[in-house]
Amino acid sequence: MPPERRPRLTPPIADVRRAVRAVLGPRDDTPLALVALSGGPDSLALAAAAAFEGPRGGWRVGAIVVDHGLQSGSAEQADAAASVARDLGLGPVLVERVDAEAAPGGAGPEGAARAARYAALDAAARATGAEVVLLGHTLDDQAETVLLGLARGSGSASLGGMAPRSGRYARPLLAIRRATTRQACLDAGLAPWDDPHNLDPAYARVRVRERVLPVLEAELGPGVAEALARTAEQLREDERAFADQIDEFIEEICEPAEAGIAISAAALAANPAALRQRVIRHVVDSEFGVSLSRAQTLEVARLVTDWHGQGPIDLPRGIRAARAGGHVVLSTTGSTDVLPHDH
Repeated sequence: MPPERRPRLTPPIADVRRAVRAVLGPRDDTPLALVALSGGPDSLALAAAAAFEGPRGGWRVGAIVVDHGLQSGSAEQADAAASVARDLGLGPVLVERVDAEAAPGGAGPEGAARAARYAALDAAARATGAEVVLLGHTLDDQAETVLLGLARGSGSASLGGMAPRSGRYARPLLAIRRATTRQACLDAGLAPWDDPHNLDPAYARVRVRERVLPVLEAELGPGVAEALARTAEQLREDERAFADQIDEFIEEICEPAEAGIAISAAALAANPAALRQRVIRHVVDSEFGVSLSRAQTLEVARLVTDWHGQGPIDLPRGIRAARAGGHVVLSTTGSTDVLPHDH
């Protein structure tokens, strides 16, 4: 193993290390953490900090580099990032080549690349037994996500931005500015790679980064990105509290149905629209693993608020919603025979 790097401890390096330390807390069972490494300043600063903090907390730290194959020289860049990871003492270091353009489930090139990337990260975590995958999203990324969600009218769940922890994925740097990660790399003698796609205005996120946020900062004063990140955190707290209340409420108003679940229509009708829609979305997500759009949720809600004998509603993945026996029945077969029909 190469000798450990010992760069001069500067405030940016200390900030990034402190953020990583909060995730890779002391362990006695030497679990594995994988850093999702692109070679850019955010993931490179994260990798360097994880290489330092992980072993001190009893963690093994490796890296996974995903080559999306979207530009000339991407394979060479992926190999270069993997080489840096090995120089930092990380292991195992995996390089996964994916066909981002063929990835299902993505909306446009950004969505397709994201779907391919997370599929590769999931596969690498399973293959290595990694307990956690560290992602290099920063406070700036969070602010951009909130603005994009606001522009798309995506609702409070989307405005909550990215969670610090979601399943096996952890984002230690959500309170760290992008400028800090770049300076941490420079202070450590690491040369980050700047992805040309991060300057391509064809991507909505790049336009937000390069045009929208600078205008907001110029017109409203500094601190806009931090304010957006704080807003996301507050909304996530609200969502968690609401989710806990909905879990308790659902136990009272739901009952099993054939190939699905039935929700009391009277209980839904007696509550405000916001709660009614949240219950519907939550039930469909928890029971079937499907996220309904706002339009789909409202269509199901009309089985309560505008019931006049209409037929069942087809939802994604073969799910069907129908009014039967004083209930809104959600099932994978559309069968409502287990309940007496409304008249």
